[in-house]
Amino acid sequence: MNIISQNVRYLPHDLNTKYYAVSAYRNGNSSNYVCRKYHISKSSLSRWNRKFYGTKESLIDKSHKPLSKHPNSHTDLELKWIYNYIRRNAHITLCELWYKLKLNKGYSRHPGSLYRVLKRIGYYNKINVKNTSKYIPKHYDTPKELGIKWQIDVKFVPNECKCDNFPVDKKFYQYTCIDEASRKRFIYHYDSHTPMDTVDFVHRCFLYYEYKPKEIQTDNGIEFTWNQEKMKKIHPLDN
Repeated sequence: MNIISQNVRYLPHDLNTKYYAVSAYRNGNSSNYVCRKYHISKSSLSRWNRKFYGTKESLIDKSHKPLSKHPNSHTDLELKWIYNYIRRNAHITLCELWYKLKLNKGYSRHPGSLYRVLKRIGYYNKINVKNTSKYIPKHYDTPKELGIKWQIDVKFVPNECKCDNFPVDKKFYQYTCIDEASRKRFIYHYDSHTPMDTVDFVHRCFLYYEYKPKEIQTDNGIEFTWNQEKMKKIHPLDN
């Protein structure tokens, strides 16, 4: 969402519009004519006329910042406590800072109020500049020859995707294998998704594609990574 400043939202007219509108009104034109010509309201024209002293600078909008601090704002002593802790520990977190202030200084404000103070003084901007860097996506090398790389994944089959002759109370898991070069797909379903089912599916892929790939990519699920050495002894892939 775009942030609209107060000047743009409530004072959309530029300095030249204010100057020419007030000059036209003081030259004897009616307020209705001036308002229609410059698309302004009578209250705005009246306010500008009271501020006008013959120069454009007199029509420059003044700061809307209050002259006095809010009664519930942080005191100078509380701000001093915050600055001292940040100066001693430049990477202190919000929870750590709030707990130390509460324990050692009797700080009684909400952590959200402390967060707004840190945001206003630019504390998080300094942290982001030091510890974060722009993400640069890596180049994905897609093989162009068969037998280089497969992608295998398993998904649970919901009841909405089952045929009418399939029992509703029975679970099914769909194993999918895709060769990255040809995009050829092989699908097989099981009642479970155990490591034994994974080994069986891989052997079915060998029979379907009629070759073995150099690399198989998975999502490191438990059906692919659990007790690999034991599974190789039970059902070795090289046979």
